[in-house]
Amino acid sequence: MTADPLVATTELAIETTGLTKAFGRQRAVHDVDLAVPRGSVYGFLGPNGSGKTSTIRMLLGLTQATGGEIRLLGSRMPDDLRRVLPRVGALVEGPAFAPYLSGRANLRRLDTADRDAPGATRKSRVDEALDRVGLGHAADKKAHAYSLGMKQRLGIAGALLMPRDLLILDEPSNGLDPQGTREVRSLIGSLAADGTTVFVSSHLLSEIEQMCTHVGVMSAGRLLLQGTLDDVRRQGVQRVTVVTPDAEAAQRILATLGLEPELLPTGVSAALPTTEQEPERLNAALVAGGVRVRGFSVSGATLEDRFVDLTGEGFAVAE
Repeated sequence: MTADPLVATTELAIETTGLTKAFGRQRAVHDVDLAVPRGSVYGFLGPNGSGKTSTIRMLLGLTQATGGEIRLLGSRMPDDLRRVLPRVGALVEGPAFAPYLSGRANLRRLDTADRDAPGATRKSRVDEALDRVGLGHAADKKAHAYSLGMKQRLGIAGALLMPRDLLILDEPSNGLDPQGTREVRSLIGSLAADGTTVFVSSHLLSEIEQMCTHVGVMSAGRLLLQGTLDDVRRQGVQRVTVVTPDAEAAQRILATLGLEPELLPTGVSAALPTTEQEPERLNAALVAGGVRVRGFSVSGATLEDRFVDLTGEGFAVAE
């Protein structure tokens, strides 16, 4: 799928063209064209094994692409890797910390390993990062005593030790309980509100729908679609739901108009496969046919609907 030609390269935080990764004869990523606008929260969605992590590793220079081009923050990768990566924070395949060091000590250790991080401001930057992710109160607690949600937030704090224009998070909600998931979701929202572009991969549909402005759907190594969350939903089939005590009569009338209505306990529901079936015309036909319409609503497709439409399969909605 090609990047949106209306979005200029200078407005993209991440842009790939024909990005491909092969392991022998097997292609883990096949001709992926990402277009991630600056300032967006872009949900990189797909089942486990769909090529998300392989793509992220290529973006960050952790593995070499077999083919295609990558630009991060307007610069070609991996040519400008040394100059661009200090502006990019990342959490890939879960955080790893020394269990018997405190959260603060772990971040100081991580910051010391960064050749671009000034030692003179290390203490203040570590404290600011801990406060930013809501761990200031637990800064001196040993990392092994942290909950999963706290460890994920500590990992994000590590990615925020230096100012970042782009944050790449691979499955940040993986393994978290509902409270931990809410904490990470809230943190991502606050980062985006401050102008950081956040690229977050996940296999959890509900999380992507709640936190993201844009979405790209991967399956079997291919990018099936991308765009704003609203645009992606609008591309799907709408449904009309009629609340009526005359369900069977409503079913017959809608069927004569080319729909395939399903009976519900409170009425009927039917997909609207084309724009020709205007909701107003359907409602008028029902009333003219003597159906007592007590409720009439049209709903757009959900992200899950779109994924199933494209692939014929579903995946985790929540965990």
